[in-house]
Amino acid sequence: MRLLEKILLATDLFPSTHNVVENAITVARAFHSTITLLHVLPQNIGNEKAKKLLEETAKKHLADINTRINKEGISTAEPLLDWGDHCEKIVAAAHRLEANLVLIGAGERDHGQKLRLGTSAEKIIKLSEQPVFVVKPEDGLSIKTILCPVDFSDPSRRALKDAIIFARRFGAELIILSVYKPITASAFSFMYDWEEENTRIAFKHIAQFNEFLKEFNLKDVNWRKEVRRGKPEAEILAEIKESNIDLLIMGTTGRSGLSRVMIGSVTENVIRDVPCTFITTKTQDVIQLQIENRIRDIESHYNIAVQLMKDGFYKESINEFETCLKINDMHVPAIHGIAKVYDKLEKPEMAEKYRKLAREVLRRIWDSKIEEEIRKYYSY
Repeated sequence: MRLLEKILLATDLFPSTHNVVENAITVARAFHSTITLLHVLPQNIGNEKAKKLLEETAKKHLADINTRINKEGISTAEPLLDWGDHCEKIVAAAHRLEANLVLIGAGERDHGQKLRLGTSAEKIIKLSEQPVFVVKPEDGLSIKTILCPVDFSDPSRRALKDAIIFARRFGAELIILSVYKPITASAFSFMYDWEEENTRIAFKHIAQFNEFLKEFNLKDVNWRKEVRRGKPEAEILAEIKESNIDLLIMGTTGRSGLSRVMIGSVTENVIRDVPCTFITTKTQDVIQLQIENRIRDIESHYNIAVQLMKDGFYKESINEFETCLKINDMHVPAIHGIAKVYDKLEKPEMAEKYRKLAREVLRRIWDSKIEEEIRKYYSY
């Protein structure tokens, strides 16, 4: 089982691509993912000789990048080269490949040296149902702090679920932020002291925030929650700056029809100036549990179970440990593994039950070894 199985790395083959590739390698290494390279060439080239030369050059660059990735021990699929609209081809390829993540560069700096989200990146975010990972051109991927703003909606639930897994995999601090809007005097034509009402709003919001967080498994995660008052996009950007955020993970709106090309005003305003490397999620999770039926050996199941336990997927972890026991009902590490999962679930009775079972199995193994040694010297 791999939680982030396929990464589609869309490259423009510019010099800034090097950093985007390095980011992809870092993510793929953390999640044991497979990377598929994609480059899209413009359709409106009339000269066939120029078109063929461009295609050959692009293929060579893709092959070089693929080799670079393989040298880092990362598996890759056959690179893809397509012709047509850059954004539409990337979105179509991501859908066709069932990619867990589309990884792209953010764009280029303007004349004022301010990094703005490129039009292609923005369009891909709007069109893609798959999560999109947008990399700042000069930033290496050293994830020490992750910010996930939530508004208690389904998109923010999806984003937080992914943020928790990223925090576990990278050993990063996770900051979960929620912003509430106060009532201001300017909103009404009459004068009134709104502080008492705003205090009530704040307490209600915090209670809702606490209830929302109960839905998530945050065990073994270095995390803290933050509540800020004001305009959501302004407060999110302030938190990014003040907490030196390395990765922002946000949910976006839009499912079908006209709404499919809308990001959501808060997300759009936050990512417009690319304050840091970020991931946007829409209708699909970055992290998906996909059982690989081809894995049958006990060691693989055991390693998968251990990683699932670390990632906080306790039910799935127990299932994998139990698969080990179906293969070999005396596999002591798997029995101990189940006990550890129940420790994390704070079920001491079940944990002790499996520890007792492990002791019994060890006793049986020991007795059988003694019997085997005796049989070498004595016949019955």
